[in-house]
Amino acid sequence: MKALEVNMDREQIYSSLAQKNDRRIVLLVMDGVGGIPNKEGKTALEAAHTHNLDLLAQRSSCGLTVPVLPGITPGSGPAHFSLFGYDPIKYNVGRGILEALGLDVSVGPQDMTARGNFCSLQGDVVTDRRAGRISTETNGQLISLLKEKIREIDGVGVELTSGKEHRFVLKLTHPKLSDRLGDADPQVEGEKVRYAEPLEQDEHTLFTARIVKSFMERVREVLKDSHPANGVLLRGFTLPPRIPSMADLFQLRPAAIANYPMYRGLAKLVGMTVLPTGPEVEDEMATLRREWDRYDYFFIHVKKTDSYGEDGNFENKKSVIEKVDCLIPEILSLKPDVFAITGDHSTPCRMKGHSWHPNPFLLFSPYVFAGACQRFTERECAKGILGIFPSVDILPFLMANALKLKKYGA
Repeated sequence: MKALEVNMDREQIYSSLAQKNDRRIVLLVMDGVGGIPNKEGKTALEAAHTHNLDLLAQRSSCGLTVPVLPGITPGSGPAHFSLFGYDPIKYNVGRGILEALGLDVSVGPQDMTARGNFCSLQGDVVTDRRAGRISTETNGQLISLLKEKIREIDGVGVELTSGKEHRFVLKLTHPKLSDRLGDADPQVEGEKVRYAEPLEQDEHTLFTARIVKSFMERVREVLKDSHPANGVLLRGFTLPPRIPSMADLFQLRPAAIANYPMYRGLAKLVGMTVLPTGPEVEDEMATLRREWDRYDYFFIHVKKTDSYGEDGNFENKKSVIEKVDCLIPEILSLKPDVFAITGDHSTPCRMKGHSWHPNPFLLFSPYVFAGACQRFTERECAKGILGIFPSVDILPFLMANALKLKKYGA
């Protein structure tokens, strides 16, 4: 029972020990960077030419991280909450609110949000969950059309917001909505369209499930002549959650540099200032330089490692890793007191999706044990002194190395 009680008080312990100082922390997250070997026996990290990452690994403490629990394949939400120091089981927030906040959608107490994908349908079968990753411009045109045709359903307000490529946000407004719904998304291609299953049989949940189904059917009618996007999938139904901020819990002045809505939304939920930045990794580095003196914690997010992993595109995933490698000296030139590099989860190209495999992790500061690893790869990080540990421990490691945690006990 004592171990359980300590775990339950984790937030209070770290909050009571947190202290402010001017030391700066940088957490660089290459989304989905981890993988498993291809037919030639290498992961994308192992195949990539990463001179700078490898030199840094030789000067760092390394290990492998588990986002939620061993064997559990995480979504991006819980995986990132772990990175930010929040228990991903306690704070299991739906994807809808993350996308909504990332797109600056105003969300009130009577609003329920969901992450949407435009998809390709043949009859009732989902042939492409992302409609060929339609362009953001095409997305905007489709959303404009749907806004004209669907403004409310049985007294429930409907608001649509365009996102990047195939993604969008649905916001429903009504005092009797419930987010106790399963995803309206089969998650794989070749399966029939799935509607949102009510997870409870109360009046509000059944009402909400019916509204969601009506919305999806009306979209199919409006888009019946559209190609390749002639339907939608929905997941992450969410009413507004309550989450303590990183400033309150950890005494940090945190900022996020991310160009995809979901990750901006995640950052907003935990109280980070989301900094405007351009679409490329080089733009993110310019933002970091520009804002360096204003914050003491920077979360930098690189998306394309994950996107190419989901597409099964090994060469492009490798190229993104090499592109990031070239920018490592820029970050080091700012002289961060603590610099960590990892992924939120693994996205092996062979699997074309998230997986349960641990993530490579690198921690650089004046106070680390170095020398165990020669490269920043999955197999090399497995040799590291940090071993395999939960991702939720990353933030305490960062804070300790930045001397932002006081001594515990007498």
